[in-house]
Amino acid sequence: MAQNELAQRLGVAAVGIPVAVVVIYAGGWVLAAVLAVAAAWGAVELYRMARATGGRPLVVCGAVGAAAYVLLAGALPRGIDAAPYLWGLTLGGALALSSVAILWRGTTGRPLTAVAVTLLGAVWTGGTLAHGVFLRHLADGWLASVVRPVGLPSSAVIGTALVAFAVGLTWINDSAAYFAGRAWGRRKLIPSVSPGKTVVGSVAGVAGAVVVGSIYAGVVLGGWLGLPIGYAEGALGGALLGVAAQVGDLVESLFKREAGVKDSGKVFPGHGGILDRFDALLFTLPVAYWYLGLVFRSRGVPWP
Repeated sequence: MAQNELAQRLGVAAVGIPVAVVVIYAGGWVLAAVLAVAAAWGAVELYRMARATGGRPLVVCGAVGAAAYVLLAGALPRGIDAAPYLWGLTLGGALALSSVAILWRGTTGRPLTAVAVTLLGAVWTGGTLAHGVFLRHLADGWLASVVRPVGLPSSAVIGTALVAFAVGLTWINDSAAYFAGRAWGRRKLIPSVSPGKTVVGSVAGVAGAVVVGSIYAGVVLGGWLGLPIGYAEGALGGALLGVAAQVGDLVESLFKREAGVKDSGKVFPGHGGILDRFDALLFTLPVAYWYLGLVFRSRGVPWP
């Protein structure tokens, strides 16, 4: 990595991390608004890649749909409340896009590809990032139904810690895979998709997520915050998130390979576009939400 590129990355991280913590802590509409913009922007980047392959997605419709998923989560931050509306939005979106394609694409505008790619972009970015809001408010319903001793952290702190579980393990996986791969990696993982990824790096990434996930769940989530989760559940969650993060990264690399581009965009200096930064999170946020929800439910906590 060039020295100026590393400096750019460090500069973006120095500004972005504190801002991200504040936004996640605020939760609700603040978090939903930020993620809605990211979802819409990410969808546009995907549509740009699709156009490079000859596709003609319905860009405005897809960007609005991506943002709508996240804004719906902002209105109904409990996943169980939002689920029927998310399904309705998906089904309604598919029908609406099919209808719009009659006029805007016709028989010669590759309408089947246009509708499929547009719907994929909205769900892949908006439907997944909506889980960031759900994860932030995962414990709210449970905390409202129990009496917590005075002095324990608030729901905002707990929600931020839950999001940090997903985001932190995603970063640990990426960092461990990068440094281990550079130091000891020889055999490539899937060179046709991502030439830089190695088998050693992949294993190291998952192993790092397992170790940190176990410690974080046992010490922070279970010990300090009093959530019904322990070291073993944290380790399993780390394994799931480590694998999910790598699959997410490979999926975006696959799309970029087909489009013939190095980065999805140029939003962040030295980091590329929205999809380049959020590709793994598109997978880890939903996995973290469902996994932690199931762990809590197995310990007698009502589904949030």
